[in-house]
Amino acid sequence: MSDDYKPGLLGQIKDKLVASKQQWAREGRLLTGEVSSPQKSRLPPGQRLVRDWPVLDLGVQPNIQLDRWQLTAGGLVENPVKLTWNDFLDLPQSDSVSDIHCVTAWSRYDNRWTGVKAVDFLKLVRPKPEARHIVFQSYDGYTTNVTMEMFAASDVLLAHSWDGQPLTREHGGPVRIVMPQFYFWKSAKWVKHIAFLDRDAPGYWEVRGYHNTGDPWKEERYG
Repeated sequence: MSDDYKPGLLGQIKDKLVASKQQWAREGRLLTGEVSSPQKSRLPPGQRLVRDWPVLDLGVQPNIQLDRWQLTAGGLVENPVKLTWNDFLDLPQSDSVSDIHCVTAWSRYDNRWTGVKAVDFLKLVRPKPEARHIVFQSYDGYTTNVTMEMFAASDVLLAHSWDGQPLTREHGGPVRIVMPQFYFWKSAKWVKHIAFLDRDAPGYWEVRGYHNTGDPWKEERYG
């Protein structure tokens, strides 16, 4: 089987991995019952600090060649786009530093990213007034939902580089979403399409017991 993306990759997901995470949601695993805020504590409740960057996915790591990669955006936008790799690099590029908070209870500080800010991407596609929700769709079949307000935050990035190097395949390269204020399952890897909607559309983990928003300081691990 080729490493390239093809329809039906979700059929290859490690069922045991998915089932265990659904069980975590049912049991409320890792919940401490604490509430904090970024202003009071850099480390959200129940998190532990790590120095490495653990790899977590659905059991599939699509290998997308740059000459075949594209990012599309559509739905309730004035300017639907289909970007090639060179098109994406021609957009305004920005650097940012932010922390990662994973729902599996690890956090990593001071990650250096390079990519396109969400606010600049929104200027390109020009969402219609009725667009209130967004769904990220990935090359491995993964989806996750956020609100327009969440995506439009100044620290959200469509990242192609980490720590000065191209984002690796296992961490979501060529391009992934980075949303530092939310658990990292909201930061979709291998993003291929961004859909702008007038209604909420819960994604892969959200329909399997995980919280619809995922604020780490409110410990919104599960719904």
